[in-house]
Amino acid sequence: MRITALPVLCAIVAGPSLVSTQNLPPDPFLQWMDRIAQQHLDKRASAIAAIHTVAEAERRKKRVRETLLDILGGFPGFHGPLRARITGQIQADGYTIEKVLFESLPGFFVTANVYRPAGPGRYPGVLLQSGHTQEGKPEPQRLAANLALKGFVALAFDPIGQGEREQTYDPQLQGPAAGWSVPEHIQAGTQSLLVGEAVGRYFIWDAMRALDYLASRPDVDATRIGAAGCSGGGALTTFVAALDTRIKAVVPACYPNSYRVLFAGPDPDSEMSFPGFLARGLDVADFVELSAPTPWLIQATEDDYFKPAGAKLVYEEARRWYRLYGAEDKVSFFVGPGPHGTPLVSREAVYEWMIRWLQDGKGDPHELPVKLYPSQDLWVTRTGRAEDEPGSRKLYQIILDDFNAKKKPGTTQGLLTELRSLGIPSDGSPPPVQVLDETASDWGRRQHLKFESEPDVEVEGTLYLPNSAGRKPAVLAVADKPPYFQAPTIESLAERMARAGRVVLVLEPRDSPMTDEHTPFVGNWLANARANQIGRNLPAMRAHDILRGVDLLAAHSDVDPASIRALGRGVRGIWLLLAAAADNRIRKVWLDRTPYSLRIALKTTMNNGLFDAVIPGFALQWDVEDLTKAMGKRLVMWTDPANWMNRIVPLGPPFRYRYVLGDTTDLSDEQNNAYLDELIK
Repeated sequence: MRITALPVLCAIVAGPSLVSTQNLPPDPFLQWMDRIAQQHLDKRASAIAAIHTVAEAERRKKRVRETLLDILGGFPGFHGPLRARITGQIQADGYTIEKVLFESLPGFFVTANVYRPAGPGRYPGVLLQSGHTQEGKPEPQRLAANLALKGFVALAFDPIGQGEREQTYDPQLQGPAAGWSVPEHIQAGTQSLLVGEAVGRYFIWDAMRALDYLASRPDVDATRIGAAGCSGGGALTTFVAALDTRIKAVVPACYPNSYRVLFAGPDPDSEMSFPGFLARGLDVADFVELSAPTPWLIQATEDDYFKPAGAKLVYEEARRWYRLYGAEDKVSFFVGPGPHGTPLVSREAVYEWMIRWLQDGKGDPHELPVKLYPSQDLWVTRTGRAEDEPGSRKLYQIILDDFNAKKKPGTTQGLLTELRSLGIPSDGSPPPVQVLDETASDWGRRQHLKFESEPDVEVEGTLYLPNSAGRKPAVLAVADKPPYFQAPTIESLAERMARAGRVVLVLEPRDSPMTDEHTPFVGNWLANARANQIGRNLPAMRAHDILRGVDLLAAHSDVDPASIRALGRGVRGIWLLLAAAADNRIRKVWLDRTPYSLRIALKTTMNNGLFDAVIPGFALQWDVEDLTKAMGKRLVMWTDPANWMNRIVPLGPPFRYRYVLGDTTDLSDEQNNAYLDELIK
């Protein structure tokens, strides 16, 4: 059964795309981003190499901590009571499992199991972080039980979105509507970005509050606390150990990995990756170095997708750093056999490390057989869902509170400045164009072409050129992809406009196939997260691509540059609005089924494709309507405005609606014709 395997093999860190990316064909956009990532890492390596004394190391540690806290958005300011209570217990052979419920924030319940030795005493404590198993806290129970038998008090808790803390539970599905934990993390991660935070702040905060609880127990020696975890739990162990000095021994497994290897490989999900991380001069080794000389055992497995070579880079740099402190023996590297997970030898290495540093080396590190309990036996709450506790709140509500506390009105001039800082405007110069192929028809020619949007970034498109002579109005249509829009296709609309005598460019903004676009709701999260890590923003880059398409049209001999219009559907309409707000050459815009607001995404647990529109912190000052205001008197024709679940929302004027909300089936119907005619007239 699956429950027996979980303590041995951690769940995969994210969706299937993480594993399958190794076999995909070359990805030029990812390669371009990776080159930028490596440049940031080169610069960081030079800074690290220049550090030769403890004083210099301590100055960098201070800067790194400040930078991390700034990236995270700080930690919640709440330091009130945990309101912890024990809801039940299991008497096992030689130890007891207590079922503990506490609040890391008011109404934000954390479900945990505490494994304590059977006899009285005051013991070292170990905080255990779970990997991305849906069950959460049962995953490290073999470790926890063995630690209890060896004289430790071990606490394992459910991370957000796992175990009893699912955020999108649907009673009709009897499970999370988002699918499982990682999509829930991505959903919350995207909302956090909207308000200028990294969702990891909440995961780390939960771990810190779990430390508060552990340290408060009379059977725990608060001066001797360690932390361990695998996969997503290895990441959280890495973060909390770097930022909380109460942790005195650390064993993260199957996560610590330099972005030299990690960036173009299994780049981790939202709570495990921070926006601007590389652009601001950081790598994973900084977490280890931040806590020096605390003892760290960095673990990997031979066949993991978090490759041992990347983990070794972290270890080798950290070992040099620890040497400055005269503490080289306090950092070590262990590679176990097999795939992603914690095999027996790795678990025994955890016991040995904790015994060495928290028990003065007195104890037996060999693993003992223990009874393993299914998830429901370890439930802390009556129903197995923390949300059923009176007063319970979900993470999206806490993020919304942060938004309401931090928001401030922005100005149109400030918005335009922001768009420039994001690199959206072009310089107006025509890009060199390569025609890949051309076909003729009764109305004119269709050219498949590509051009350079910025150095080393090529985008493709299809140019429709009518037979009629002279300069003509032009339309830039942002390509969209099935199955989200079935009919009429952008291509069919483009041909109709070409038959009406308009030059049309159907543009495909930059993209990366190294994503799982078939995963419901999360959109192109991986390419967006990678862009954010290197200090770029993918929606902004796509808006820039659109303006390079405008440059192409404006310079074309068949185009009247004063009569350029644009069409975008769905989330792509937001890229188009970013471009149109930044460049008044786009004289008229048709948006169809485009989400009408970013801020409404903060009011629900789930959104669809939100990552494809998020500029970190943007929503604190502006929303989509501010982009339309920045266009001034230029016409924005907006049909069937949608929410972030792709549902049409009846908002009234100035929005326009089809007779059947969201109908896309009949190109020849009166309304669709009218909308298209208004765009091209």
